[in-house]
Amino acid sequence: MSDQSDQRHPREHAMAIRYQQLSAEIKALQRQCYALATLRLEAAINAAGGQGAGLAIMSDIDETILDNSAVMAHAMTQEARRDNVETWKLWEREGDPHLIPGAADFLALADRLGVTIFYVSDRFDENKLATIATLSRLGLPQVDADHVLLFGPPKAVRRASIARDYRIVLQLGDTLHDFDGAFANVALEDQHRLTEDHAHRFGEDWIVFPNAAHGTWMEAEIRPWNAPA
Repeated sequence: MSDQSDQRHPREHAMAIRYQQLSAEIKALQRQCYALATLRLEAAINAAGGQGAGLAIMSDIDETILDNSAVMAHAMTQEARRDNVETWKLWEREGDPHLIPGAADFLALADRLGVTIFYVSDRFDENKLATIATLSRLGLPQVDADHVLLFGPPKAVRRASIARDYRIVLQLGDTLHDFDGAFANVALEDQHRLTEDHAHRFGEDWIVFPNAAHGTWMEAEIRPWNAPA
């Protein structure tokens, strides 16, 4: 969901959405993330003796599996008339997102290998049936009420509930709080410190997808070079 930064910095936000929606580089990066996720999943399966039973992957939905850049662009064009929350709710119910490159193949592989898939998102729980319908329409596996866990308890609580019954071998997301509750609601400098603390997990069991159009960093002041006079 868009934050208020697009209202204060419309040109910058337009550039972010243009990159997210139209650049070939974003598609290349998304494919690269899924290629790495595939390698890590296969390694986890091999380490478990070739069996996926008892293993799980936990994936965010938006900008990790689904491309929602169309609704970002729509919200941007509405200027001061828009209500981002209501626009997003309408998109959840009636929008037509498409899959990020590599998502379908990766999730189909996990399903074939017997790994349990959990779709964990902060989409509105009131639209859970619509989200399930969207994921089902796009042909994704294991899409049902027990495996689609939407906004309500924090993601850390939903993650812990999964971990009681499964060993989570891979997490996918586009914001750092998708991976660990310590990243939620903390200052940007703390996010950087925590990223260093968890450096060994990125590219291993945490796969971060690029999202240029949303994040707490959008409010940060840039640091220009002070060129010598």
